[in-house]
Amino acid sequence: MINYSLLDQPDVLSYFLYPRQDNTPCPENAFDLAIPVEQNISVSCRFYLADGKLPWLLYFHGNGEIASDYDDIAPLYHEAGLNLVVADYRGYGASQGDPTFTDMVKDAHRLFPAVREALAEKNLSKDMYVMGRSLGSIPALELAYGYPDLLKGVIIESGFTSFVHMIRHLGLIQGDTETFNNKCIEMVTEITIPALVIHGEYDQLVSLKQGVFLYRHLGSSPKSMLIIPGADHNDILYYGQTKYFKVIREFVETT
Repeated sequence: MINYSLLDQPDVLSYFLYPRQDNTPCPENAFDLAIPVEQNISVSCRFYLADGKLPWLLYFHGNGEIASDYDDIAPLYHEAGLNLVVADYRGYGASQGDPTFTDMVKDAHRLFPAVREALAEKNLSKDMYVMGRSLGSIPALELAYGYPDLLKGVIIESGFTSFVHMIRHLGLIQGDTETFNNKCIEMVTEITIPALVIHGEYDQLVSLKQGVFLYRHLGSSPKSMLIIPGADHNDILYYGQTKYFKVIREFVETT
């Protein structure tokens, strides 16, 4: 695992992490699981079940989102042939604690086996993909790199290779950003599981150039990229919902 402490500087945390508490009840055919990640701290995941035989998509959301935001979106993943489990971060949704980049990644490595164990206990499919949207690309890429034998593929939407690569022009980070950036790129080149990259054409938060850079450096085989015409960072489903879920379904069917 990469050392993400460089990103845990107060100015960076306050600028990019927007924890929001929420205890919205689960919709029908969903359940929540609180996973201990540290003494007196647990992180919540919401499982959206369509069919016990379908593979699961472990999803890490963006910085201003929470798991319950996906209550209405989960059926679209079901139609694409996937059960969905959305992981919150510390301080988000029903999770405890305060978020940092280091804990976000450490917790992802704790969540992954716990999610697999929960699925096994319920006799649900063990087949799993991982997906990260925007900020969520950090833990998603970490798991894609760390567990190639346990994951069928990785999907990155509106993501990037290195957080430092994306924001260093803002001047918020002090330290050896070049070494950190190079380690992130090296990790991405060593990811081998099938990959799908989705990005909006006019994304103003994470530029399309960042998405293309990620796609080109992924060591995955096979890999593919979908660019949604006209889309910015947060309206990608508005502009390309049909294409978005069509390419996800095709990705699942061929991996």
